[in-house]
Amino acid sequence: MAENGYSDLEKQKLLLQQHEEKHFTSSEIIRDIIIGFSDGLTVPFALAAGLSGANVTSSIILIAGIAEVAAGAISMGLGGYLAAKSEADHYMRELKREEEEIISVPDEEAAECGEILAEYGVEPHEYEAVVNALRRNPQHWLKFMMKFELGLEKPDPMRALQSALTIAISYIMGGLIPLSPYMILPVAKDAVIASILITILALLIFGFIKGHFTGEQPFKSAIQTAFIGAIASAAAYSIAKVFRV
Repeated sequence: MAENGYSDLEKQKLLLQQHEEKHFTSSEIIRDIIIGFSDGLTVPFALAAGLSGANVTSSIILIAGIAEVAAGAISMGLGGYLAAKSEADHYMRELKREEEEIISVPDEEAAECGEILAEYGVEPHEYEAVVNALRRNPQHWLKFMMKFELGLEKPDPMRALQSALTIAISYIMGGLIPLSPYMILPVAKDAVIASILITILALLIFGFIKGHFTGEQPFKSAIQTAFIGAIASAAAYSIAKVFRV
């Protein structure tokens, strides 16, 4: 029995209850937002700039831009859905395979379990009890092997739908920013200047926020994001000027 009448196990539980860690756990959602919003800002921006270079009216640019945003949101959302669905299918295949191996070759799987623990500096005489404890609980053993041998986490059943909606909505939100001046200004030359200013500002803000969440230097991320968007729009504008009839 330890001091103050608490056992070591009770003290550990008490410390865990008192200690609150603050980790960012929504990385997948943030990744989907970044994918959707960055593409939503850049692609319609480049399209609108290209059409402006072809000297078409604001109404035509707006119609084409909205059509692109709708098609892009569906395409990007579907891509996110299929990617997440593929991850879930891959997890289930590996789960079934690992479950079969635990049943058919338990000794080999136990040896692999020991090797995994040894990589973390646990000695054989120390991890033997852990391996035996896992063998007595096949479900926990299976989860351990999935996570530490294969590096796979059980996916959220709603992940595919969530990814599709997040990417699609983010794409629409991003895409409406460069198109907004064309909704107000009837002259395309005026609208394209306003679109460039608004979109570059949005790219700078978005890049800064993205850098904050991804661990990059926010100012560096802001400059890089705005630079990529500017290059894309300049290329589209120049190509439209060259090939304009």
